[in-house]
Formats: sequence, structure tokens, C-alpha cells
Amino acid sequence: QVQLVESGGGLVQAGGSLRLSCAASGNIFSINAMGWYRQTPGKQRELVATITSGGSTNYADSVKDRFTISRDNAKNTVYLQMNSLKPEDTAVYYCNAKNRWVRYDYWGQGTQVTVSS
Repeated sequence: QVQLVESGGGLVQAGGSLRLSCAASGNIFSINAMGWYRQTPGKQRELVATITSGGSTNYADSVKDRFTISRDNAKNTVYLQMNSLKPEDTAVYYCNAKNRWVRYDYWGQGTQVTVSS
């Protein structure tokens, strides 16, 4: 099993920045890609950004050029640097890790990000 623990959420004004962290523990050798998703009430969870074990990244169009995902394999931690935040970025952000051998997703408990206008 893999455990994911997020930190770094909070309240910020529009235009501000936050950095989310997600630390993985447990059977970390089963992890391949990691990433961040977000969800608002009444909507489906949506992809924000992903990063493979080799460092290849992918971003949702809505966050390109504002958010940066990075990964420290030595610390088993993935980060999401969020700049130029907008009120529409307000959501619960979830860390995700994908099992490298079977189609299975691990999820963190989520961290709230609130951007005030």
C-alpha cells in the first residue's frame, strides 16, 4: 500500500502564490506517475498536473504558465507551485499516485485551497 499526505493549502488573495506538497510512504516502489487533481462541490475531480518518474510533465490548459509540478524522488515528494492564483482555482486539491504495474490510483486526503477576490 501507499500513503499520500498533502500539506500547504490555505487561504490566499487573488494573484498570490501557494505551494502544495505531497509526501508518499509505504510501498513507494510501486509508484510511477504522480500528480495533482482538484474538485469543487458538484463537479467531477479534474486533472491539474502530472509528472512521471522520469520528470515528464502534463498540465491542464487552465493552469499552464501559472502552476509548476516538480518531484523529489529522494524524498518521495511531489510539489505543486501555484502562482498568479485566481478565484476559480478554489478547490480541494488531491495528490495522486499511479501504480506502475496495475491500473490503480492512490489518493491523499485532500487539502483546501481558497483564493479570495
